Amino acid sequence: MNDKIKFFSDNQDNQKSEDGKKSDINDTNLNPKDQFNDNHKVIHRKDGRLHVYVRQDKYKGELKSRNWVGRAYIHGKQLVYSSGTPELDDAIPVLDKWYDDKIREIKEKEENIKKTTENLKKIENDEGVKLFSDQEEKNQQISQPKLESDNQIQKGLTSSMLEKLKSFKFSKKKNNSNEENINPNNQNKTKKKGFSLKNIFKSKVSKLSVAGEEIAGLDITKDSIKVSQVSQDKDEKWILDKFSYRLLDQEKISDNVLENKDYIAEEISLALANAKITSKNIAMSIPVTSAIIKVVTSPLMQDEELQKAIDTDSLWENLVQLTDNLNDYSVFHQVINRNSKTNTMEILFVASKLSDVNEYSNIVKKAGLNPVIIDVRCFTLKNAHDNTEFKSIVEKTSSAILELGPEENYLMIIHNNIPVITDVFLRQPEKEILSSMGEQSNPEAEAVIRRYSMQIKQALADYEAKYENKISNIQVVSSMKNISSVLNAFKKNLPTIGFYLFDPLQGVQIPSYNSEKTNIDNRSTFASVIGLAYRKLDVFGYYKFVTAVKNINLLPNRETVRQKGRLKFLTGFAFKGIAGLVAGIYLLLIVTSYFQIKTNSEILNEYDQVQVEYDQLNIKFSKLIKRKREIDKSLELGKLVNSNQVQSYRALAQIARSVPLRVNFTNLKFDGKNNIIITGLAFADQDILNFISNLNSKSLIAQASLTNMKEETQDQNSNSKNMKRFTINSILKDN
Repeated sequence: MNDKIKFFSDNQDNQKSEDGKKSDINDTNLNPKDQFNDNHKVIHRKDGRLHVYVRQDKYKGELKSRNWVGRAYIHGKQLVYSSGTPELDDAIPVLDKWYDDKIREIKEKEENIKKTTENLKKIENDEGVKLFSDQEEKNQQISQPKLESDNQIQKGLTSSMLEKLKSFKFSKKKNNSNEENINPNNQNKTKKKGFSLKNIFKSKVSKLSVAGEEIAGLDITKDSIKVSQVSQDKDEKWILDKFSYRLLDQEKISDNVLENKDYIAEEISLALANAKITSKNIAMSIPVTSAIIKVVTSPLMQDEELQKAIDTDSLWENLVQLTDNLNDYSVFHQVINRNSKTNTMEILFVASKLSDVNEYSNIVKKAGLNPVIIDVRCFTLKNAHDNTEFKSIVEKTSSAILELGPEENYLMIIHNNIPVITDVFLRQPEKEILSSMGEQSNPEAEAVIRRYSMQIKQALADYEAKYENKISNIQVVSSMKNISSVLNAFKKNLPTIGFYLFDPLQGVQIPSYNSEKTNIDNRSTFASVIGLAYRKLDVFGYYKFVTAVKNINLLPNRETVRQKGRLKFLTGFAFKGIAGLVAGIYLLLIVTSYFQIKTNSEILNEYDQVQVEYDQLNIKFSKLIKRKREIDKSLELGKLVNSNQVQSYRALAQIARSVPLRVNFTNLKFDGKNNIIITGLAFADQDILNFISNLNSKSLIAQASLTNMKEETQDQNSNSKNMKRFTINSILKDN
């Protein structure tokens, strides 16, 4: 997730005065210097389409905020955005950028819809496959305006993906007008007619297999090793059966906690022995920083069609857009919902480098254990959150999860089982200031808290504007020793939001032999390991249909592990006396699974033998492919550049004249058409903003916008110390 400069909005409700009536705003052009003194006047920008003014919301006779805001009517809908500043000179470029971004976003959606429709019809004509019935085409045309407002078409959906999907036949839908959105969590409501004895039986067997699984949760952090195992009583109340944690010797570990494998493996064994956990099957997690998490929208497909698209890598390349070789990643996907009315579906993609996944797997194997589940830390926290007994349903549904600390910093909101994750950017010195903050705050600490709070506020505002749902509580997970002081500072900056240390053991029965281990002030540090303890391998795939994002597993050989679990359960199930037809059916499944496992075992043995050779060849192949693509792009670029040399030279000259004194170039990339990507270093945020403003004022540049910004890695011997690296995308005007 890229770090970006974010501007934060105040309350975006409809502006009203104290008597409940809308404030009277006169549309008048003013001198900007006089504007702030007359808050009832409006400045018109963008040919009168953008209104800039100070809101008239009052509290006890005083304006609630003196920040300048922008208002625009786009597609009949009023949009309001706050600049976050009472200074008009600073507010104008912020609000102009906001308006331009909204207009560009709408145009992109329209172009995507147009391209999608054109390519689907092209597929139909080329392949002789009827993708839609006449009635479906009418429904699609009618629904397009609604798609624009609901953001149902993913911006990254391009015509190239659709070209790669030509070979797949999309089955025709019947009675399309009567179909509803299908969410995995609402299967019982939408598929009542398909509810049969077979489904009941499969559900019962799946639940029995899940109940019989013996899996222990393992959480590895820089501070400690934690292990746990839970069970349920007859009332389905959770019991913390086994639990232990060990603090790590910081002198024996480095920034990469997995580098000292022998020491970590030894501590894992000691923690398991202390907890009296005998199970060898382990569920663990990787950090959020080691994972790629995306929710994408694609054309509607059935499971078989989706699998074909995955087998050809077309979905990975076009929707997930991994920059590296796909063979270097372990990828998991889950269909979140299908929408037959719009012929779209939402898919959750989770990916991580195989090298990172193998690092965690190997250290568990070194401790003599069997890794069966590798989740991502943010989803383990959600799992713990979902199984925690809160005081009320409202308190639970209106909560977000914030992980705060020296390593992981992000806000996660779950909307209809779709994760909305926002990275919180902090520089390393800011993390150190936050960790050392005491009860008595200082200006430096206050500045860090204020910046952190503004990012949280913006993330909440974006979510609430998109989904019209209010988040009033934030459950905080942190290992910081001074977390109480930090939370008090957050409460001062965001008084309307409740900040609470998350207690994953709330409502969990804790036996006396574990009460002393868990009797600490900050039990949020247990959240990940408790969430992992709730995980099940689910060998029959029951959770796939009822829990959506709770079945994530990045283990490369996860299907083989599930097959072995299925065989073990079916064997035990058959030996318990299941007779007649049922026993015959499942004995057949046992035989089938046996041969599948045997085949997979042979494949895995061959895989281990050729792994080294494959890695070497794969590296060479990847380099050759990358070089070929670079040459192809260069050849194509050369053709394009010849046609617009004059314009490109003039544009480059204008860019050169736009550079402020405190800004340096490091790289400039021109695609030969109308995009120039500028990479450089700057001393401050304002220098970057000045650069963008200068670019936008040039005659040959249609728009310049910031796409990325991060703190430059500190190097004592480098001149770039304490500078900020940025990337700006400049779009040239057409000839």
